[in-house]
Amino acid sequence: MSTIEKEQLLLNGLAQSDKASVEAIYRDNYSIIQSFILNNNGSVDDARDIFQESMVVLYEKSKDKTFSLNCQIRTYLYSICRRLWLKRLQQLSKFGTQVESLEEIVPVEEEVEAHEKKNTDFLLMEHAMSKIGEPCKSLLDAYYLQKKSMHDIAAEFGYTNADNAKTQKYKCLIRLKKLFFTQYKNA
Repeated sequence: MSTIEKEQLLLNGLAQSDKASVEAIYRDNYSIIQSFILNNNGSVDDARDIFQESMVVLYEKSKDKTFSLNCQIRTYLYSICRRLWLKRLQQLSKFGTQVESLEEIVPVEEEVEAHEKKNTDFLLMEHAMSKIGEPCKSLLDAYYLQKKSMHDIAAEFGYTNADNAKTQKYKCLIRLKKLFFTQYKNA
């Protein structure tokens, strides 16, 4: 299922007040909003309030049949939160400037772009991992995700010793890099 299809399912679920969809949107997006608020003179409570307000906006938009989301949910929520937070800062008079000039101080676009690039890279890596095949996929998973030692991997995969397992891991990494960068260049 593509990212666009997943996002549309989440929006449809949100419109129907589906608990799993709401939780998924929170889980996938809250941390970036909290980081933004904390890095710009806010507190954890401020981040919760702003994120909740943005979720209400997204919920209302998702109920509107004419609404069409032209970006990722993350980007949409981030832009709503940014605007709400900048307005709140202006109202609290923490700064004596207008919201427009605050946007110059807060490097929002770079953060969103960097986050979206990381997200794209992770999707490309996930796709490359799905194409690498066995035993490479399991071996890399055992070493990098499960944090198993080379001795454990050698025993599990039937290699004669840890050095042979390490050599095989290296060969798998080379294959994974080739797959990843081939996709990366084509993307």
